[in-house]
Amino acid sequence: MASNDPKAPAASVAAKVKKEEKISQVRGIKNAFLVILACAVCGVCIYMFLMGAPSNFEGEDPANGHPLNLAGTVYKGGFIVPILMTLLLTVITLSIERWIALSSASGKGNTSKFVAAIKADLASNNIDGAMKRCKDQKGSVASVVYNTLVKYKEMDANTSLSKEQKLTTLRNEVEEATALEMPSLSQNLPILATLTTLGTLVGLLGTVMGMIKSFQALANSGSPDSTELSTGISEALVNTAFGIATGAFAVISYNFFTNKIDNLSYAIDEIGFSIVATFAATH
Repeated sequence: MASNDPKAPAASVAAKVKKEEKISQVRGIKNAFLVILACAVCGVCIYMFLMGAPSNFEGEDPANGHPLNLAGTVYKGGFIVPILMTLLLTVITLSIERWIALSSASGKGNTSKFVAAIKADLASNNIDGAMKRCKDQKGSVASVVYNTLVKYKEMDANTSLSKEQKLTTLRNEVEEATALEMPSLSQNLPILATLTTLGTLVGLLGTVMGMIKSFQALANSGSPDSTELSTGISEALVNTAFGIATGAFAVISYNFFTNKIDNLSYAIDEIGFSIVATFAATH
């Protein structure tokens, strides 16, 4: 049976709009496995065709020739090199992805100035102005504030709930909107955190394998094979360098983006508290 209530369509539209508004404003790569797979393909291709090019070795023999340049030296690092190269490319790719994602999450303007402007609007009870400012700012902080201000106006017009119930509803709205944004902000960061250790460990594995080859060369009867000895040392040093570079870059990237997320979280908490405090003081 069709409803005769003229407000029903409007309520339905409002509910739809509200549902659309409560979508995370952070955009990023959802499937990191595809990134790792693509980086692995690139790493193997660089290792095989760029660093393993015959022109990088004496006699154009990658298997037995002495490396003539740095690319050839890296190639002598062995099969661990493309693995480390995959890890390093993954760190670089995900760092760029998080930079783009968190830049969009920060919005168009300075977050600190936005927070101060919203607090000024709240102090003057200019809720509509604050909502307009959120639409102009965009980003995660503005999204959380806008959704909370929508609930603020709803509670302002509500006459059936007590003041404490309204304040609880506002607090819940802040928490709900924040919980929607936070997973998207920290997306792919666990992978960077893992690579901080994994890169170093894989580099250490390559180092140990290179040293084993070196000692095998020294253990041969008669004079040691200088070629085998240099190949083993080269493998050890190359893998050490790649492992350290991967781990260091991953640590810097992870800490940088974690700090950026913390700043956004502090801004959300600050404005959320101000909205609830303003409602409590004016009602």
